[in-house]
Amino acid sequence: MSVSTHGIRVHSGSHALRAGLELLSSMRFAISLLTVICIASVIGTVLQQQQPYGNYVNQFGPFWAQVFDAAGLYRVYSAWWFLLILAFLVVSTSLCIGRSTPRILADLKVYKENIREQSLRAFAQRAEADLPEAPEAAARRIGGLLAGGGWRVRLQERSTAAGTGWMVAAKAGAANKIGYIAAHSAIVLVCIGGLLDGDLVVRAQMLLHGKTPYAGGGMIADVAPRHRLADTNPTFRGNILVAEGTQSSNAILNQSDGILVQELPFSIELKKFIVDYYSTGMPKLFASEVVIHDKATGAAHPARIEVNHPASFKGVEIYQSSFDDGGSRVVLQAVPMHPGRAAVKPFEIEGTVGGSSELADGSGGAAGKMTLEYTALRTINVENFAGGKVGAGSVDVRKVDLRSAIDARLGAANKTVTQKELRNVGPSITYRLRDAAGQAREFHNYMLPVDTGDGVPVFLLGMRATPAEEFRYLRIPADENGAMDGFLRLHAALADPARRAAAVQRYATQAVDPARPELGAQLALSAGRALALFAGDPEAAEGSAARQGGLQAISDFMEANVPEAERARAGEVLVRILNGALFELAQDTRRAAGQAPLPADEATRGFMTQAVLSLSDMALYPAPMAFRLQDFTQVQASVFQVARAPGKTVVYLGCALLIVGIFAMLYVRERRLWVWVAPRAEAAHAMMAMSSNRKTMDGDREFAHLQQKLLGSAGPPEPDTLPRT
Repeated sequence: MSVSTHGIRVHSGSHALRAGLELLSSMRFAISLLTVICIASVIGTVLQQQQPYGNYVNQFGPFWAQVFDAAGLYRVYSAWWFLLILAFLVVSTSLCIGRSTPRILADLKVYKENIREQSLRAFAQRAEADLPEAPEAAARRIGGLLAGGGWRVRLQERSTAAGTGWMVAAKAGAANKIGYIAAHSAIVLVCIGGLLDGDLVVRAQMLLHGKTPYAGGGMIADVAPRHRLADTNPTFRGNILVAEGTQSSNAILNQSDGILVQELPFSIELKKFIVDYYSTGMPKLFASEVVIHDKATGAAHPARIEVNHPASFKGVEIYQSSFDDGGSRVVLQAVPMHPGRAAVKPFEIEGTVGGSSELADGSGGAAGKMTLEYTALRTINVENFAGGKVGAGSVDVRKVDLRSAIDARLGAANKTVTQKELRNVGPSITYRLRDAAGQAREFHNYMLPVDTGDGVPVFLLGMRATPAEEFRYLRIPADENGAMDGFLRLHAALADPARRAAAVQRYATQAVDPARPELGAQLALSAGRALALFAGDPEAAEGSAARQGGLQAISDFMEANVPEAERARAGEVLVRILNGALFELAQDTRRAAGQAPLPADEATRGFMTQAVLSLSDMALYPAPMAFRLQDFTQVQASVFQVARAPGKTVVYLGCALLIVGIFAMLYVRERRLWVWVAPRAEAAHAMMAMSSNRKTMDGDREFAHLQQKLLGSAGPPEPDTLPRT
């Protein structure tokens, strides 16, 4: 009983093994795997890979972002299931080749000369003719003609009732079957090359040698050995950043949960980074003058690395990937943004890009302790601007059309326009301000004023809460000297109640007829209320909008105190009064600074229009200060991609085989030809038939040509020999 049971189990096990091998070696299974790989590749192309997880949360939402992360869609090409499918495709295709190759090779040796005369009559392409020669002579003539035309020929002598006949069997186009082997072998080689150059070897080291990703910070030299890969690692692909005048020998391999440090058998020293620009300011050439230092011998090898022109050393390819900041020194000036609420004093601070500075209470004022993190310095910024100049003409500088200007001046620096005009707007600084709780906002400020198309140069101060957002820009108008000083003096004066009151009195005195002084008192009261609301004076009105200030405070005050039917007219009057008082306040700041009064021209009108909008928007600025770029000393750095890719040669070989295989299968037709020459009276009778793996017009023409060449003027078969359909 046990033997029987044991025998049944053995039989079932062997049957399951055969079924599994049959499934793996089937062409349908291989095509299914290839389809899944194609779909995964499409996902990896459409969905940006290796991005911060927060970007995916903003794009898909928390639930689907977590689902896609669990499925490995953010790192498709290194996901375990993708590598597993790739490995199964290699096994499946290899089994297909192993099962089919013996039959193909055996078929290449077979001429099928034993085919019978009756079988030849069933072919669609066939012909018969009487030949004047003896059967043997005719067969040898036909065989010689075919051999001269590139056919491989074999003659067979047969005895029949009528005498001795000869079968001429020929074949051509055997490369078609070789193309099948080459194409399928190419798939195997490409997949093996992909596995070798992918994360498979790195993952194997993590599994077998206890290597783990490093998720902390600090210096690369302090990273523990369990997070490092030896320079003998057979395959890797990583990035290395080298600043001018420094050298490095450690590449970074990004993983889903950290990084691995790949040690190199050499170090790269960056002597000089070269970048050339087009006339529009767009870069057109990146190049690095480097010296490669061999760790084993100490020898130095100078090289120049450009985009698409890598350097190679000890089997490692060094590509110019991009460029970055190498620790530039910057000098920033703090600009108070809320002078009426925080005792922030203007000051200068120096730092290094990539570093940070602590802003203590003495410098940070009421904002408390903050950390200033220097993120990036860009010396070239190419933006798209378009638009005409503001029309000329005599205007009243105290009349500001806010409604028509507010939409055109708020928003991003690179607003969508109908025309395309690329201009370099100069250097910019990007930094983060991090509070004591660890919350940070990112800021991006341009060093020079930018003319956005309306004739008023403005300083662009950008901000965003998260990296997934676009920068939103506050626009501060530049004075006639191209500086921010004129606006900052106006901003500081607006926060001073005494200076506001003096400006209101001057405005009321100039705007009212001296013969009617009672109107001056009323105008001064309205102007004082409007200016106080705009400045955010809590005594001007109740509510959070008043304490915030700006145009929103005036709008809220109108809604709360003016009937709806009279609101539009009253709003126009109040805005005109506000503009007049602000203009007088600006004139007061210029007198105090020893400058000439603002002239009544178009430039002054544009400055005051933008100044009113900027003063209103500054109430919403999320930090007590902004930092302007005063000076910098740039240090460039090159980002190189270093790769040891032994699978590259395998992939190249696979691509060559794929080209050969596809060409052979598509453009080479396998043909077989038989000519049966039988004795008839004093001569011979020939029957010819041909088969092909594809029926084409070229095949019909070739058969007609062979019929004429081998059988002479033979015509189609006699009607009584045609097969019935």
